[in-house]
Amino acid sequence: MLHDRTDAAASVNSLRRVVLASFIGTAIEWYDFFLYGTAAALVFNRLFFPTLDPFAGTLASLATYAVGFFARPVGGVVFGHFGDRLGRKSMLVTTLMLMGTATFLIGVLPTYDQIGVAAPVLLAVLRFVQGFGVGGEWGGAVLMVVEHGHHGRRGLNASWIQAGVPAGLLLANAVFILFSLLPDAAFLSWGWRVPFLLGIALLAVGLFIRLQVFESPLFSKVLERKQQAAVPLLAVLKRYPGNVVLAIGARLAENASFYVFSVFVLTYGTQHLHLPRSTILNCVLIASLVQFFTIPLFGLLSDVVGRRPVYLGGAASLAAFAFPYFWLVDTANPLWVGLATIISLVIVAAMYGPQAAFFSELFGTDVRYTGASIGYQLASPLAGGLAADLGVALGMGRRSKLAGRRVPDRALDHNAGFRVAGRRNAH
Repeated sequence: MLHDRTDAAASVNSLRRVVLASFIGTAIEWYDFFLYGTAAALVFNRLFFPTLDPFAGTLASLATYAVGFFARPVGGVVFGHFGDRLGRKSMLVTTLMLMGTATFLIGVLPTYDQIGVAAPVLLAVLRFVQGFGVGGEWGGAVLMVVEHGHHGRRGLNASWIQAGVPAGLLLANAVFILFSLLPDAAFLSWGWRVPFLLGIALLAVGLFIRLQVFESPLFSKVLERKQQAAVPLLAVLKRYPGNVVLAIGARLAENASFYVFSVFVLTYGTQHLHLPRSTILNCVLIASLVQFFTIPLFGLLSDVVGRRPVYLGGAASLAAFAFPYFWLVDTANPLWVGLATIISLVIVAAMYGPQAAFFSELFGTDVRYTGASIGYQLASPLAGGLAADLGVALGMGRRSKLAGRRVPDRALDHNAGFRVAGRRNAH
C-alpha cells in the first residue's frame, strides 16, 4: 500500500512538472506570436510600409501578420509527422527554438527607410517562420499533458496549455505597454524592438524547462512496439476524415472572434476611435488576465458535464454578444471598451478551455500529433489569419468612406471523447 501511494505521488508530481513545462513553453511561444500582432496593428505600417497611405499601410501590415496563420497548417503537418514518428518532446524543443530565433531577428530587422522593399519581404519571411513553429507547437504541448494525465481530468489538465495563449498575450501586451510609454519618436526608433529582443531570453528559459520532462508514456509504448504510422497524415485522413472536418468546423468561429477581440480592436480603437494606444492595450491586458483564469474553469467544467455543452454554450453566447460588443466599443469610453473586451474573451474561454482534450480524444496515439495539429491549424488561415484584415477592410474602410475621408494615421478513446465529452474549441 505504501509503495502504491509513493508511485501515485510520483505520478502526480511528474504530471505537474509536465503541465508546468508545457504551459510555460506555450506561453513563451504565444508571446512571440502575439507580439507580432500587436506591433503589426500599431507600428509596422509606419516602419515597413511608409510609402502607402495609412489605411493601405495598415492592411499591408496586417497582411504580413496573416502570413503566420497560413504557415501554421504547414508546421502542423511537418511537426505532426515527425512527432508521431520520433516523439513529442524533440518537436517541442525544435518549435521553441524556431519561434525564439525568429522573434529576436524581427527585433534587429532594418526598416524600409534603411533597406527599402527588402524590409517588408524579410518581415514576412520571419513571420512565416513564427507561424511554422507555432503550428507544430500546440499539438505537442497538448499531447505531452494529455498522454501523461488521468482521463478524468483531461479537460482541466490540458486547459492549462490553452491558458498559455492568454498568458502569452498578457505578457506581450504588458511589455508593449511599458515601452509604448516612451515618446513617440523613441518608441518608433528603438522602443518597439526591445520586446522582440527579449524573445531570446525567454527562449533560454523555455528550453531549460522543456528539457527537464520525459517523453509521453503512451507514445513511448508506441515506439517500443514499433507501431508508428508510416505516413501519419495519410493515416489520419484515411481513418479519421470525419473527425478532422469536425475539428476544423468547430474551431472557425472561436478563432476568428478571438483575433477580432485581441488584435483588430487595437487598430480599430486607435485609428478609428482615436483612443490612446495605451488605453486599448490596457483593455486587452485586463481581459487576457481574466481569460487566463477562466480557461481552466471551463476545462474543469467540461470534465464534469462534457465538452459539447460547454462549447455550445460559448458559441451561443458569442452569437448573442456580437452586436452588443461593437455597440460598447463604439462608445469610445474606456470603461465600456474594457467591459466589452473582458466579456468577449471570457466567452471565447468557454469555447477554448475544453478544446485540447476534445481534439486529443478524436485520434489514436500513433497519429494523434498529426490529427490534433491539422484539425486545430487548418482553420487558422481562414479564421484568425484574415480576421484582422477583413475587420479593417469592412469596418474601418466602410466608415471612412461614409465619412468622406481616409482613416488617419495614429490512445485516448477517440469515440469516448465524442460520446461522453463531445465538445470542442479553438484559438
